[in-house]
Amino acid sequence: MRAIMPFADAATKELPLGRLLRLSLFQVSVGITLVLLGGTLNRVMAVELGIPVSIIAVAMALPLVAAPARALIGHQSDTHRSYLGWRRVPYIWFGALIQFGGLAIMPFSLLLISEAKAGTMWQGQAGMTLAFLMTGFGLHTVQTAGLALATDIAPEEKRPRVVAMLYTMLLVGMVAGAITIGQLLSNFSTLRLIQVLQGSALLTIALTCISMWKQEARRRDIAPSSEPREPFLSALREMRRQRGLDRLLVALAIGTAAFGMQDVLLEPYGGAVLGMSVGATTLLTALFAGGSLLGYVYSARLMGRGGNPYVVAAVGLLIGLPGLAALIMAAPFGSVTIFCFGTGLLGLGSGLFAVSMLIAAMGMVQSGRGGLALGAWSAVQAIALGLAVAFGGFVRDGVATLAEIGWLGPAFASPAAGYSIVYLVEMLLVFAALVAVGPLVKPQRIEPRAAPPARFGLADLPN
Repeated sequence: MRAIMPFADAATKELPLGRLLRLSLFQVSVGITLVLLGGTLNRVMAVELGIPVSIIAVAMALPLVAAPARALIGHQSDTHRSYLGWRRVPYIWFGALIQFGGLAIMPFSLLLISEAKAGTMWQGQAGMTLAFLMTGFGLHTVQTAGLALATDIAPEEKRPRVVAMLYTMLLVGMVAGAITIGQLLSNFSTLRLIQVLQGSALLTIALTCISMWKQEARRRDIAPSSEPREPFLSALREMRRQRGLDRLLVALAIGTAAFGMQDVLLEPYGGAVLGMSVGATTLLTALFAGGSLLGYVYSARLMGRGGNPYVVAAVGLLIGLPGLAALIMAAPFGSVTIFCFGTGLLGLGSGLFAVSMLIAAMGMVQSGRGGLALGAWSAVQAIALGLAVAFGGFVRDGVATLAEIGWLGPAFASPAAGYSIVYLVEMLLVFAALVAVGPLVKPQRIEPRAAPPARFGLADLPN
C-alpha cells in the first residue's frame, strides 16, 4: 500500500510516516485559511456584501504585506536562542495566535463596511485592515517556521521530498476546506458567515497545536549566550552567491504572477458572468486545488525518475495557456463546463510549476540556512502573488469603468471584458516565465555510442 502512496518515500526510520503526516497538519490549517482569504471571502464581499472589487483586491493583498518578512522570520528561527531549547516552536505558536485573532475579528469589520454607514465606515475599514494583516502575518510566520522545522528533522537527502509533501498537504487542506465551507455557505446569511469564520479560527489553531506537539527536540546548545549571531544581510548575501539562484527566483516570481493574478477574480467571474451560486463558486477553489494536487503528485513522480525540475516547470507553464484560454471562452459560450475545465487545467499547470521550482530551490539549500532559504522562496512567491492579485483587481475595475463611460466601444460592454483582459495579461506572463526558465535548463551531454564489437564467426576464418 505504501508503495503507491505519493511521497511515501519521504518517510524514514527517524521520521516515520505517521509523525510526518501529523507535522503536515499545520499546512492543512494554512490551506483552510487560504481558501477563506482567496476564495470564499472575495466572492462574498463582491456579490453578497456589495463591496467594490478594487477594495477587495487591496484586502486580499494585505495579508501579503508581511511576505517580505518571511526571509527574516526564517533567518531568525535559524539563529533563535531560547532557554527552553527551541528555535522553531515559539514562532509557530505565536504565528498561530496572531492568525486566530485576525480570523476572529474579520466578520464584524466586513459587516460594518457592507452597511456603509457614515459613522461606522472608517471603523469597518480599520478593522478589516487589522484583521487581514494579522491573518497574513500569522499565516506567513506559521508556514515559514513550520517548513524550516520540517527541514531540521528530516534527513538531508529527504528534505526536498518532505517539503514537497508538505505543500501537497497544503492543497489537501484547500480542497477539504473549500468543499466544507462551500456546503456550510450554500444558504448564505451573515450569521452563518460569522460562524464559519470563527469556527475556522478555532480549527486552524487546534490543527497547528497538534502538528507541533513533540516535534522539535529541546536542545541545550542553543541557549542564549554572549556569542554574536550571524547578521541577516550577511547570511542573505552568502546565500545569493549560489549560481542560478537569482534567475530561479525571477522565474518563480513571473510564473507565480501568471498563475495567481486571477485568484481574486475567479469566483466573482463565476458569480457575476455565469450566474453561479456561492457554494458552486467556492467549489471552484477546490477544483483549482485538486488540479494543483494532481500536478504535485505527477511532477514528484517525474522527478523521482530523474526528471529535470525546470523542464517540468516549463510543461506546467505550457499547460496553463489552454487553461487561461478556456476561462476567456467560457463567457461568450455561457458555459460553466468550459469554465470549470479551464480552472482545472490552470490548477494542474500551477501545481507542476510550483512543486518543481520548490524542489529546484531546495537543491540549493545550504547547511544551517534552511529557514532563510525557504523564507526567501516563500517571500518571492507571496510578493509576486500579492502584486498580481492587486494588479488584476484594478485592471478589471478600470476596464469596467472605461467601458461604462463608452471609451472602449460596444465590444467591451460585456461584464466579462475586464476579466478577459486580466486573463490575456496572464498569458503574456506565461511566455515571459518560459523565457526566464529557459537558461536554467541545462542540456544533457550525450556521449557518443561506442562502436559495436566486430563480428567474428566461422565465415570470417581464413579459407
